[in-house]
Amino acid sequence: METPKQPPKPAHLLDDLESIRALLDQPGSNEPPLLTDPLEADGIPLLSDIIEPALSAPLQPAPEPPLLQPLVDTVRNRLEPDASAEPADLDAELRATAQAILQDVIDDFVPQIEAELKRRLEAHMAHLLAPPKR
Repeated sequence: METPKQPPKPAHLLDDLESIRALLDQPGSNEPPLLTDPLEADGIPLLSDIIEPALSAPLQPAPEPPLLQPLVDTVRNRLEPDASAEPADLDAELRATAQAILQDVIDDFVPQIEAELKRRLEAHMAHLLAPPKR
């Protein structure tokens, strides 16, 4: 079991405070500027300032791993416009892609829709088949 530390003696604290005071009172100490001191306009960088890079060699892109190369080529081919493609071909491809996306969304929601319809049907059937109230 640890014993709590004894607080420092007041005389020791007083010596520390006096040494700090002496350091602060020394002439020529680097004091921070007061809030009322004027600031130099050149000393504050602005967001619009242009900073020149310190690198002398141009940056080279990192080499792509060979496993990703087929995927990168596929993406590049899809993103680069094909000069031989007709607008009608692009329209048909966009419509087919939109239809596939819509079908995926429908497929994702079909189980939820079926469950809700089944619940409503069962509630309606229970209401219809309930004995009449007197």
